[in-house]
Amino acid sequence: MKILPKLIATAIFAATSLAANATVTNVSQAALKSSTGYYTDAIGGGIGSVVVTTDGGNGANVGQADGRNDDGFAGAIDLGFNVSLFGNTYSSLYINNNGNVTFGAGLAAYDPIGPVNTAMPIIAPFFSDVDTRDAASGVVHVRTDIANQIIITWDNVGYFDTHSDLTNSFQLILRGTNYLTPVGEGSIGFYYGNMAWERTPDSSTGPAIIGFGDGNTNGVLMDGSGQIGLAAQVANHHIWFNERLEPTTVPEPGSVALFVMGMGALAYTRRRSFK
Repeated sequence: MKILPKLIATAIFAATSLAANATVTNVSQAALKSSTGYYTDAIGGGIGSVVVTTDGGNGANVGQADGRNDDGFAGAIDLGFNVSLFGNTYSSLYINNNGNVTFGAGLAAYDPIGPVNTAMPIIAPFFSDVDTRDAASGVVHVRTDIANQIIITWDNVGYFDTHSDLTNSFQLILRGTNYLTPVGEGSIGFYYGNMAWERTPDSSTGPAIIGFGDGNTNGVLMDGSGQIGLAAQVANHHIWFNERLEPTTVPEPGSVALFVMGMGALAYTRRRSFK
C-alpha cells in the first residue's frame, strides 16, 4: 500500500470543499465509437519517444532512461502551441504516469479522484494506478512531431504493485487552437486498445476515472467512472471532444453530401447576384 506525502495529499484535496457546488457534465458511453487500434495506427509514425520522469511520488525513478516508474510525472513540457480548456489557455503540461495530464503542476496521485477534486486542471483518459516498473510492462510515450498536436500513449502498461500480467493501452490526442480539425474529430481524443485491468488489488484505490476538470469546480465525467466495468466498456473504442468538451458527433454521409451541395448552390447564387 502506498502513502501520499503530506504536501501532495494537501494539494490534491485542496479543492474538495468546492465540489459541493461543482458543475459536472456527464458523457454517455453511447458517444464511444468502435475502433481497432490507436489513432497513430491510422496516421502512421508510431507512438514516439519514452517519457522520462522529472519528479513524482512512490517509485518515481526520476531520470531513468527507460521510463519505468510508479507515481512519477514529467514536465513542464512546452507544447509550442496553445490549448484551450474550460475557457483558459495553456502552453505547457505535465504527463503523469497514472493515466492523465495536468496543467500548472505534476500529479503523483494514484487514487482516481473526480474531475473537480484536483487542485490543477486535468485531462484524464484513464486515471488509475499505473505501474510500469515490471520489465514486462510497457511505458508511457510522447509524440510531438505534428504541428499543433501532442500525442501521449500509455502503451501496454501494468498496474500497482509491479504487476504486468494484465495491461492497458490507451492514448490521448491534444490539439492546439490553430489545428485544422478534420470532420468527425475534435480538439481532444481518447483512444483505447486492450483494457484488461482497472482497480488494482494491491492498493486502496478506487475504480478508474475518465474525464476533465478545471482545477476548480467544473468537470466533464464519462458515465461509469468510479465504477467497476469501465475498462471493459471503453476497450477498443475512441471518443473525440470539441473545444466545449462535448463529444464530437459525426454527420451522416447523406447529411455531409447535402451540406456540400447546399454550400455549392449558395456559392453559385452569390456569384450570380454580383453580375
